[in-house]
Amino acid sequence: MRKTPFLVLVMLLIGVSTGFSHANPLEDLAAGVKALDPYTLEGEKNFLSGHEPRNPDGTVTAVIEIPAGTNDKWEVRIPEGKMVWDTLDGKPRVVKYLGYPANYGIIPKTVLSKKMGGDGDPLDILVLGPAFKRGQAVKVRIIGLMRMTEKGERDDKLIAVVPGGPFGEVKNIAELERQFQGVTLIMETWFRNYKGPGKKITTRGFAEVDEAQKLIDEGTSEFKAQIPGK
Repeated sequence: MRKTPFLVLVMLLIGVSTGFSHANPLEDLAAGVKALDPYTLEGEKNFLSGHEPRNPDGTVTAVIEIPAGTNDKWEVRIPEGKMVWDTLDGKPRVVKYLGYPANYGIIPKTVLSKKMGGDGDPLDILVLGPAFKRGQAVKVRIIGLMRMTEKGERDDKLIAVVPGGPFGEVKNIAELERQFQGVTLIMETWFRNYKGPGKKITTRGFAEVDEAQKLIDEGTSEFKAQIPGK
């Protein structure tokens, strides 16, 4: 079994926020996003169907649910497209671990369907770099994906960078591992452990851009089949 280098452990401890939650997760929202109540957000555009997954310049759109370094678990729901604070045992869900190592969100107008082996939710995406605001729609470039399963279901995470950002010149996973050593290991370590001991979460390495783009195409087709006209 691969050992976690001491340097990577240090990065996990000091490079990622250790706070379990913002004092008020509704304080730092993207422009045009409003709280319908303490647990529900609505955007100027529908988070799920109001943005195109692909852009003319070759980027894709990522809608940010969880800013990097935070722990409050928000998610965009199918089919209504609002963003809600997930609950666990009747309480708003806060991940009891280090803050998310990257911005976490979805690709709009996609679904990782049961037919694809997934959970029926929109495609997940990790956007490397500084934190964005909750509800923000960001143009990103896909560089690959992390293969992942949870409770026997496919739960792959697309990996993306922001043109002009600190990872902006990275074009694929091989370059990410070469130029920013330890980042892929941090992501795998975080997602294997963030739900605590005994959870059935497995990471199975990374795939390059072609496989990631194919997943987006499949997820877009499945969304159109499930929710015609959106």
